[in-house]
Amino acid sequence: MKNRNVGIMLLVIAIFILFLIISYNQALEDIVNTSCTHGPTCPMYKTIGVQKTISYSLIGLLILGSLYVIFFMKDKPGSGEAIKPSKKTLAKLDEDEKKVMDILSKSDGSKYQSDIMKDLDFSKVKVTRVLDKLETKGIVERKRRGMTNIVVLR
Repeated sequence: MKNRNVGIMLLVIAIFILFLIISYNQALEDIVNTSCTHGPTCPMYKTIGVQKTISYSLIGLLILGSLYVIFFMKDKPGSGEAIKPSKKTLAKLDEDEKKVMDILSKSDGSKYQSDIMKDLDFSKVKVTRVLDKLETKGIVERKRRGMTNIVVLR
């Protein structure tokens, strides 16, 4: 999830909590006004002031934090966004790498490493080395699934 979306979600939650705090403080004030018989010298009036200060300060910090996330935090380039290899990078691939890329593109961008080995009739070592090269170039990614790998186009 992008930082901006997280910040907006935090801001919406903060505004919702602000309305809850306002209604809670209003209810607390009503209770103190009806139950306290000492007037403004009653210790319950001081409690209301402290409670309001703390609650509004905390909600203010939450709102400031969410605004910081929205406007100032940058998304990391590798966090959920696909890295597209350039045409120049794809042009520099050798024949074996192109064959692997062709198989991956025909299979909707992902395939088990063992299936690539069977389709190309390559040895396990050769497929591993070709995938190592492609992974180094940032074109594919291997994800461990049990005893095998799934190779995914980035």
